Amino acid sequence: MVRTSKPAPAADPARKQAVIYARVSSKEQEKEGFSIPAQLKLLKEYASAQGFAVAQEYVDVETAKQTGRTAFGEMVAYLKAHPAVRVMLVEKTDRLYRNLKDWVTVDELGVEIHFPKEGVVLSRESRSSEKFMHGIKVLMAKNYIDNLSEEARKGMQEKAEQGIWPTKCPLGYRNVTGPDGKKIIAVDPAVAPIIAKLFEWYASGQYSMQEVSHMARDAGLVYRKSGAKVPVSTIHTILHTRLYNGWYEWNGKMIQGRHQPLVSVELWERVQGIMDGRFTKKHRRVTHDFAFSGLIACGQCGCSVVGEIKKQRYVYYHCTGYADKCKGNPAACRRKYVREEKLEAQFTELLGRLRFDDEVLAWVREALHASHADQRLEHQAAIGRLRSEHGRLGDRINAMYVDKLDGKIGGDFFDRFAGEWRAEQQRLQREIDRHETAEQSYMEEGVQILELARNAQKLFERQEPRQKRRLLNFLLSNCSWENGEVVATFRQPFDLLAETTAIAARQKAGGAANLAKKENWLGDLDSNQD
Repeated sequence: MVRTSKPAPAADPARKQAVIYARVSSKEQEKEGFSIPAQLKLLKEYASAQGFAVAQEYVDVETAKQTGRTAFGEMVAYLKAHPAVRVMLVEKTDRLYRNLKDWVTVDELGVEIHFPKEGVVLSRESRSSEKFMHGIKVLMAKNYIDNLSEEARKGMQEKAEQGIWPTKCPLGYRNVTGPDGKKIIAVDPAVAPIIAKLFEWYASGQYSMQEVSHMARDAGLVYRKSGAKVPVSTIHTILHTRLYNGWYEWNGKMIQGRHQPLVSVELWERVQGIMDGRFTKKHRRVTHDFAFSGLIACGQCGCSVVGEIKKQRYVYYHCTGYADKCKGNPAACRRKYVREEKLEAQFTELLGRLRFDDEVLAWVREALHASHADQRLEHQAAIGRLRSEHGRLGDRINAMYVDKLDGKIGGDFFDRFAGEWRAEQQRLQREIDRHETAEQSYMEEGVQILELARNAQKLFERQEPRQKRRLLNFLLSNCSWENGEVVATFRQPFDLLAETTAIAARQKAGGAANLAKKENWLGDLDSNQD
């Protein structure tokens, strides 16, 4: 990780002061053209054109998927400590945040945010439609990261099905690069013999888990990097790991690996039999999946509201009333019960506030199309750079192959470098595919988020308990049970959707509903695009 926070020259007090924030998620993005210098140049030129005095510059080279970025945190602290600095300049939305918590953090600062590349300015005075569109972009940025994780899982699945262990290997093996440039696992000659002996010792039935752990340590079994002793819990895991016999289970499917086994299948199964005999697990009682447990707090004392089955058929919820955490009367809170059906009905009514018609969907789709133009250009430029680099590596490989035929270089030399360059070509191709997929799915993802919101009530009514809980967690926050009613806050940007829908409903009687919706949703789409 690289990050900087750089003070700017003394600012002119007569000019509006601003901070600049730039970010790339990795060194690879630097190579692809999303450079920090390019972002800073754009933002400084924008500040100069708008008459802003730059008070501070912040730079992060790390992902925005999770909270905790160093320079981002420093910027937030600076803005809290300097109320005179009320402007933030960032290239575009996903440079600032790709997670909801950071979005809320910045929103609470009350600063004016300028996104020059998107032509958007957000402030307290921005229209609901502008805030909502920004919220959709944040959710799309988060969804993009989630999709990358999903693609990584797909890649691991494909690799696993080919018989190649797709992740970090256990003790006894090493992660290495194979002749074809792919990451594989190979036997660790220093540790593998000890692992094999470990299975033999335990399979004899003469030693306990504790005893074989001591024997393995005496034989020199330590962690590869730290050199620390391997605890009994890890020995237990090793003896239970199927990978050592040449097979492994991946997503419920049994696969024979291409790697060299350290023990035979028979020896491994004998060890499992002894372990099962010594460590018989008690069958756990199957518990009921309560839809709202852990989701609601007691409005009286703040403790959790949990589910309980009465008379083997009725589900009731009540406050846990933990005395050490309770702010009120725990005994009184515990005596208050509410039927699950009543909670479900109130949550259903809440989600109904997100409904909006096709006209609103068309307006927001229009705004998405407008914001899509810059995204498309950026993806196309990145694809062009990646394809150019892919072709350059191909030319290198071809030229080196000619040198090999002419006897200028040896076969081993060619194999080593060609393997590395082909592996890099594979990475570049994955990046090309990622950009092409992202470019195609931008509109789809935005519309899907909107469709989820307006169909939330119907979805909620027909979901299983676990899915009900997930949907409510996505749309609502700060749920509590107060005086017989569910009280909850819609998460951003769905709070704006609920607010706009409510305004339109109130004005419907006067025949001004369409005008109200248009003012709140569409407004002047170009108001902040200069």
